[in-house]
Amino acid sequence: MTDEPLSVVLGDRRYRIERPWGRLPAGMELGLPSQIAADSSGAVYLFRRAAVPVLVFEPDGSFRGAWGGGLVADAHGICITPDDRVLLVDRDGHQVIACDTAGRELFRIGERHRPRQGAPFNHPTDIAVAPDGDLYVSDGYGNTMVHRFAADGTHLDSWGRPGHGPGAFTTPHGIWVTADGRVLVGDRENDRIQVFTGDGGFLAAWDGVYRPMDIFGDASGRIYATDHVPALVCWHDDGRFVGRCRPVWNGAHGMWGDPAGNLYFAEQQPARITRMVPEGRG
Repeated sequence: MTDEPLSVVLGDRRYRIERPWGRLPAGMELGLPSQIAADSSGAVYLFRRAAVPVLVFEPDGSFRGAWGGGLVADAHGICITPDDRVLLVDRDGHQVIACDTAGRELFRIGERHRPRQGAPFNHPTDIAVAPDGDLYVSDGYGNTMVHRFAADGTHLDSWGRPGHGPGAFTTPHGIWVTADGRVLVGDRENDRIQVFTGDGGFLAAWDGVYRPMDIFGDASGRIYATDHVPALVCWHDDGRFVGRCRPVWNGAHGMWGDPAGNLYFAEQQPARITRMVPEGRG
């Protein structure tokens, strides 16, 4: 362990590593981080397994507040939509809960504590939003499926099955939708990212990852996945490899980027937030 400044390189970009990032009030503990996201203003939302599951930080790392007590049974995935709806995935509660940025509930998808085999949900893991507003949920621990919903939560279709071939999954854990509507699924125990059309047609599989945990795509069209090497792997959105680096110690369970180009990682061992800052930025 060192106090020296750390940096990583990813393709043609160099980043400064800041860890731990974020300042908590005296006496408050981080808990067990699960996932992380940022809103359009750059505020950062940590979704953690704790009695009050959502911690909110200002872009400078100062603590804004916490909310969500009683909302979820088991914090897992979080996504923030372009219009700043906060979507929380309650893995063992078998629901997705939509809130505003202050924590006021907007709607729910799924029946609380009523898992469904082959239908939404059976221990879901993550959620992503498409450019047209549709929502995609990886239903990873029980159903090994992906479900598509309209923006208001209406179920549209589903696909997936247990297995190792194209379109089959073994723990779909992270999910992302590209600017052109392709759906990227982190097929964790199959060590790959699968790529689909918006209605579930198989397009490709990207390898070079070991147990991928989460996926994020930035505004420049780069796709990032964190895995258990631990590594951060990057591709262009057409699947061309960009590079790999090691910004975290033991693999990040969740990741997200903010409007300024910073990347954030939710780490569990040890519990902390790490930030990657593009070189030359504050």
